[in-house]
Amino acid sequence: MTAALLAEQSESQPSAQSILQSVFGYQEFRPGQEGVIDHALNGHDSLVILPTGGGKSLCYQIPALVRSGITLVISPLISLMKDQVDQLKANGVAAECINSTMSKESLVEVYRRMNSGKIKLIYVSPERVLMHDFLVRLQHSDLAMIAVDEAHCISQWGHDFRPEYAALGRLKEHFPSVPVMALTATADDATRKDIISRLNLTDHYEYLGSFDRPNIRYTLVEKHKPVSQIIRFLNENKGGSGIIYCGSRKKVEMLTEKLCNNHIRAASYHAGIDADERAYVQEAFQRDDVQIVVATVAFGMGINKPNVRFVAHFDIPRNIESYYQETGRAGRDGLPAEAVMLYDPADIGWLRRMLDEKDEGPQKQVESHKLNAMSAFAEAQTCRRQVLLNYFGEYSAKACGNCDICLDPPKHFDATEQAQKALSCVYRVNQSFGIGYVVEVLRGMSNIRIREHGHDKLTTYGLGRDHSHDYWVSIFRQLIHKGLLQQNITRNSTLQLTAEARPLLRGEHTLELAVPRLDTAERSAKSNKLISKQYDKKLFAKLRKLRKTIADQDGLPPYVVFSDATLMDMAEILPTSYGEMLAVNGVGERKLEKYADPFLDLIQEHLTHG
Repeated sequence: MTAALLAEQSESQPSAQSILQSVFGYQEFRPGQEGVIDHALNGHDSLVILPTGGGKSLCYQIPALVRSGITLVISPLISLMKDQVDQLKANGVAAECINSTMSKESLVEVYRRMNSGKIKLIYVSPERVLMHDFLVRLQHSDLAMIAVDEAHCISQWGHDFRPEYAALGRLKEHFPSVPVMALTATADDATRKDIISRLNLTDHYEYLGSFDRPNIRYTLVEKHKPVSQIIRFLNENKGGSGIIYCGSRKKVEMLTEKLCNNHIRAASYHAGIDADERAYVQEAFQRDDVQIVVATVAFGMGINKPNVRFVAHFDIPRNIESYYQETGRAGRDGLPAEAVMLYDPADIGWLRRMLDEKDEGPQKQVESHKLNAMSAFAEAQTCRRQVLLNYFGEYSAKACGNCDICLDPPKHFDATEQAQKALSCVYRVNQSFGIGYVVEVLRGMSNIRIREHGHDKLTTYGLGRDHSHDYWVSIFRQLIHKGLLQQNITRNSTLQLTAEARPLLRGEHTLELAVPRLDTAERSAKSNKLISKQYDKKLFAKLRKLRKTIADQDGLPPYVVFSDATLMDMAEILPTSYGEMLAVNGVGERKLEKYADPFLDLIQEHLTHG
């Protein structure tokens, strides 16, 4: 079957397997996909939970191409819709999106093609789908299926509740016999139950895929000099495409400026930036014209870019769902990727203060619970992936071997003496100062503030001069975690002793702490064994360059032409014919027809001349 025939409604019904191979260029289904697709083809409602990069889109795109009629896809962002449609069109599929940026002429043309049955998938926002005139159009169309993407947005227990999603349950009233598929990457048990209830899913099939993304390495680093730490990390990952998330617009702009001053090409993205500028940054990132985007949480849901090599968090997120979704934007192509977070317990205190200002009620309780879970993840001394998976109810007894805890287990030491020095210094300064100042006294710093308070005369002054500032900050943070110190939020986070500190100060107890980790570069030398491909790296670089040239000519992001994983497959298989090229994962019939020749020519030239 040709891709051209698939673009129109076919009288004969192709199989899901043939669509997978001929249109999308994949030889086999990923775990869970086939069962979801079979239930959709049998007319059942379904709830699909698959991690980012797990192949959610194919779960409804393939049934849409097998079934007669049009499939309605509800998606929250214009950029996300556009990206999906671009990729479908590149594979020869008749897909369109309807959004507020379209001209009247374009809208009329899309409606004309809908009415004549020449569109297989139509993407719309939740706001538009329940408009009276659009519902009328749908009722006069041959509606095959409804897919609700990012379905966690419908739940009040989800991390990204959107009121406009709440009314989508009414679709079942208008189209009771049309199967509905709800899809998301992040949903705990309460959220899943809420999605099923609010969408009125009946006799539904539920697929809960693994939340594990084994190709992502999770690393948490104590935040000491965050800008320097980020710059060092970027220098270690030169050439890689990445996103850096910050907790505020101000930090986004500050960090972007610092990076640019250090000759690192970066662009800012947050809701306060002009819409045209945001659109430019997103498109430049998609097309590999900008490698690093520094952003707030406003950036990301519309990013379907498979070759993001790292996601860094300058500040801790508010909940594990956000962290999981944001880190999940790295390594969607299945290749090794990094998720690095800089962590300062004071950031949790700041988030708690913001939460305290909210009105009491169930929503505040939910947010408080989620923030506590995020804090526990950051302070865990056990495998990061186990903590992450356990949060989503996927219990794993085996450590992952691909996080900072597994690769470089915390070393512990008898810290009784250091703890006594630290606690004594807090007591001597009358429990009236924060971490930074107490460390300066402990290290014997000579500055006006210390002299004015007379703290250079204290018995604890200079007791800790044999260790660095960052070392002592780590010790103080651990004493807070252990419950020996607390930070008084109402008094500018001043340190205060707890009742548990007294026995230690009196020498009645000993204390073990983790050896402070002071550098983002402290990585295990263990090699990442996730990728075993023996591909030609020189050819891979040439293929990427060719892909960028073709993508720019066609006005597309490079990954829409071929993903990095597909190019890596080419550099390993070294195809020299159409038949061999079709064996490359990600090369379907339409892409073979459109792009194969220049890539085959380049491979042949490389094999001949090197």
